[in-house]
Parts: sequence; structure tokens; C-alpha cells
Amino acid sequence: MTKHWTPLALVYLALSLAGLVGTWTFNVLAIVGLRDFIGDWVGSGPAVSSLTVDLLVAAVAGSILILVEARRLGMRWGWVYVVLSGLTAFAFTFPMFLAMRERTLQAGRVAAARRPPGARFGAGSR
Repeated sequence: MTKHWTPLALVYLALSLAGLVGTWTFNVLAIVGLRDFIGDWVGSGPAVSSLTVDLLVAAVAGSILILVEARRLGMRWGWVYVVLSGLTAFAFTFPMFLAMRERTLQAGRVAAARRPPGARFGAGSR
């Protein structure tokens, strides 16, 4: 069972657990305190803290994904998306990265389709 757990998978799992514990700690405080969950979003309170933890954990996991995936696909400047998320918003930079990732993947698919069938595996692989 443990042979498929890579270090990266364990990091994502730890972030997932941190997100669950962090958000639900504040959710329980909101429930026990009979807080207006939606009203707290525009005011303050445990609901705001829950949302903050939720978004922070998602942004950290997404930033790791950006860095790992950009490197895997050979996308230069992957770290810029992470830096820009602090200057703009992760809600902007993450979808932008996903769009650029899809373009990179599509370019690879098009290039692979244009190669002659024997060239896909290199010379001497027949």
C-alpha cells in the first residue's frame, strides 16, 4: 500500500489534512457560537477564519502544483505565477497557469501528431 505514496503525494495529503482541520476548527466555533455564517463573511468571525484557512491551503497546494507541473512540462517561468499570486490573487494566477499549461499540452499533442510514425520512438527502436 505504501509503495505508491511519493513525497509529493504526502505533501498534498498533509495540506489536505491541514485544510480540513483548519477550516473545520473555525466551522465548529461558528456552529457552537450560533454565528450567522454568511453574515460573518462580510463582517468577521470564525467563518472568515475558516474561509481564510480554506483558501490559504488551496493556494499553497496549487502553488506546489504549479511549480512541479511547470518543471515537468518544461514550462519556463513557472515560479512567476506563484509570485504574481501574492501581488494580484491566486484566483487569477492559478487559472492563468492552467490555461498556459493546456496550451503547452496541446502544442505537444500537435507536434506528436505531425511526427512520422517511426520517429516517435527514435531510431533503432523498431
